[in-house]
Amino acid sequence: MAVAAVAVTGALAAAGCGGGSTGSNDTSEVEVFSWWTGAGEADGLAAMKADFEKRNPGTKFTNAAIAGGSGTQAQAVLASRLQNRKPPDSFQGHAGAELLDYIKAGQIEPLDSFYDENRLKAAYPEQLLQQITYQGRIYSVPVNIHRSNVLWYNPGVLKDAGISAPPKSIAEFIADLKAVKAKTKKVPLSLGAQWTADHLLENVLLGDLGTDAYNALWKPGADWGTPAVGKALGDFGEIMGYTTQEAASTDWQGAAKAVVDGRAAFNIMGDWAYGYFTGNAPNGLGKKLDTDFKYAPSPGTDGTYMWLSDSFTLPRNAPHRGGAIAWLKEASSKEGQDLFNPKKGSIPARKDADRTLYKGYLEYAFNEWNKPGVKLAGSFWHGVNASKKQHTDIDTAVGLFLQNKDVAKLQAGLVSAAKNSGQ
Repeated sequence: MAVAAVAVTGALAAAGCGGGSTGSNDTSEVEVFSWWTGAGEADGLAAMKADFEKRNPGTKFTNAAIAGGSGTQAQAVLASRLQNRKPPDSFQGHAGAELLDYIKAGQIEPLDSFYDENRLKAAYPEQLLQQITYQGRIYSVPVNIHRSNVLWYNPGVLKDAGISAPPKSIAEFIADLKAVKAKTKKVPLSLGAQWTADHLLENVLLGDLGTDAYNALWKPGADWGTPAVGKALGDFGEIMGYTTQEAASTDWQGAAKAVVDGRAAFNIMGDWAYGYFTGNAPNGLGKKLDTDFKYAPSPGTDGTYMWLSDSFTLPRNAPHRGGAIAWLKEASSKEGQDLFNPKKGSIPARKDADRTLYKGYLEYAFNEWNKPGVKLAGSFWHGVNASKKQHTDIDTAVGLFLQNKDVAKLQAGLVSAAKNSGQ
């Protein structure tokens, strides 16, 4: 974890803002802002909401979730609200560098006293606390741990293509994509909205470069212009040639559903897809692991956990600060996390969770996260180690690549994004 944290820790150490509590201690209401509207995550939020209302009968819970995978639409709405000094009472953010802009702008409060009062420093892994700390202060409450580098596949489609096992390297992956295209009428690799291509990019970089070289890309002064990065981007370009993108309106769910419906062979997506696959209607698909779908580490990444964490913050001048504190207690509690994560398709951020609740893929993820010697890499697309500016610039470079298919221009765009990252 220390390796994965280098870039974030350095960036956080360079930032600074004052402390102290602000806003009203009104507990009559709490407006919780998130992007949890999809299958699995919506069910998990509903479970936490019900528990919150049971514990806080006098507090009205307002769900201000904005649809859009990875929070792309929600974060744009949030930025406007914060700029206009109309913050929600608490908002979702990915733990790590994604929170830097809010911290630098003085838009969220430090939560050290909250952690002390609720004895949370002992409940969370020390390595995770490092990701949400700068200058000794903590600014968010993690709810979960997600794995970004998961390959979901349809066993029937692979069998039809003559593929006996999921690919273990990027080279094998490309060969399998070719086999699916040549031997079946199915889509080799499904994608959704543009951000799912960014998500694919981070997985190809990790698979080709390896954990140490991937993590080094996020250190100050990192060189994205190397031949090794160029080779990985060339592979990314070749892989993109075997994709079929769903309409942007379907987002990641449409791409994932193509696999379990037998229309596509592969999809690389975070493990929130598991909650979508196995959840009950109307939000879930009710599919069966090992029958309708299987999983493996994304090609070339076995032994590495590319991680991200959803967390909640306390905005300065929150209209109902007391309600926000009550919500943060729910989000940080063992009970709240055990209600939320099995439905979301993630594992809890706390160390004392009830492991018996995590079955199938989630049991595997739990064991992988806690495996001695596991290597960790932060998900740049999901906020761990890229500033908001670099995140935006990478997305712009990928968007241009989707139009021009020029790998050299893509690499030049990524070099520029790193140089102008602001970290």
